[in-house]
Amino acid sequence: MYLKLGHDKAIPVALRLTLWYAGIFTLSSLIAFTTFYLFIAKTIHAHTDADLIEDIEELGLIFEQGGVNSLYHEFNDDVISVGADKVFFRIIAADSTVLLSTDMSDWPGIPPATDAHSLIPENKSYSLMTLSLYGQPHPARIVTAFINDNTILQFGESLQYNSEFLKLFRTIILITLPLIIVFSCFIGWFMSRKALQGVREVTIAAIDITNGNLHRRVPESGRGDEIDILAKSFNTMLNRIQHLILGMHEMTDNIAHDLRSPLARIRGIAESSLLDKLDMDELKLVSGNTIEECDRLLHMINTMLDITESEAGVVKRGMASINISNLVNEACELFQALAKEKEIQFNWRIVEAATVYGSVQHLQRLIGNLLDNAMKYTNKGGTVSLNLYLKNNDVLIDISDTGIGIAEGDLAQVFKRFYRCGPSQTISGTGLGLSLALAIAHAHQGDISIVSKPQHGTTVTVRIPAFIPPR
Repeated sequence: MYLKLGHDKAIPVALRLTLWYAGIFTLSSLIAFTTFYLFIAKTIHAHTDADLIEDIEELGLIFEQGGVNSLYHEFNDDVISVGADKVFFRIIAADSTVLLSTDMSDWPGIPPATDAHSLIPENKSYSLMTLSLYGQPHPARIVTAFINDNTILQFGESLQYNSEFLKLFRTIILITLPLIIVFSCFIGWFMSRKALQGVREVTIAAIDITNGNLHRRVPESGRGDEIDILAKSFNTMLNRIQHLILGMHEMTDNIAHDLRSPLARIRGIAESSLLDKLDMDELKLVSGNTIEECDRLLHMINTMLDITESEAGVVKRGMASINISNLVNEACELFQALAKEKEIQFNWRIVEAATVYGSVQHLQRLIGNLLDNAMKYTNKGGTVSLNLYLKNNDVLIDISDTGIGIAEGDLAQVFKRFYRCGPSQTISGTGLGLSLALAIAHAHQGDISIVSKPQHGTTVTVRIPAFIPPR
């Protein structure tokens, strides 16, 4: 699978999806790491500030209870345990005199004692600040607080441990991120290949079909996902195409067969008229036979065109709400004369005011074809019945006869174009009447079914949805 890039370049869809997967996954991981890093840094700083404030409170309590001497011993203990370069203490009097201090040589850049009072905002008892010290690799966090009305205690500690921990965390991120990119590329490639497997199978099947293998089908997984739906739809389309191609071949063969006979008769009539000396009456007879054969051919061609138009949906352009009860009743009155001529008993029963949405002209042809078949294949003294009724929001039309019937093996074939079963081949016809009727029924969202038994008659049922006007 490829996407065009410019005029002569193409990028495989799998590669493009892989890049998308890898990019999104890497970006998501980077955002997650950054968010986590900021959260960790904020938490560490908050914990450091809380410890500093807690230490100030403890030292202030020691100062109140034991004075400067008590703080001196506390300072020495902390400096010895931690180191003079890691922590410092300083007590500043109201006149900015340093009452007590640890060794400040490792803390260059600390604001002088004279600025200590100005570091604490009004209405507050302490302040916190972070300073970068001259020549020191790590910053320091300093708290300045009043331990009584005039005395200030200043306490600071190096942020070395915090900085080293965060640096280690950043190093882990920098090492992990390339691994994540490689891993995401691998996973993305695997997922894209897996996702496009069905598309590749459809493509391979399409190539095989293009090369002439019309029996090729795409394997269906049965999972019911989008690719499986695509495979099912593709196979359904292939079945339809194959059915249409086979139908075209069959129709072409049938047309060639059915056109050959009348054309041969027309040619024979023409040859006879040229070779034989014919009088005027004979010439008229020859002309009449020629016209009759031409009419038969024209009727066959026009019927085939009507079937094609009905299947293509042309019928729907002229549809409207019509009273099919009146239409069928008029057709029955027309065929009453044919029934009397053939000495056939013709009965009909029609429910009043049944309405459908359809084409008057095409529905007339549908009913006319079915009644004509019923009359044609019913012998003298037989019966033809028509019953129009409503059932489950459908208009049903049953046309029954007591004619020659249809064998069970032929019932599945009677709607095919030019198909004529055994006994009917002795009666004139084109084999297109039922094909046209079914095409018209389908164009009206309906259907036709047949029940028959040889020598006992046939019942044809037409179903068309009833028209329900909007409220």
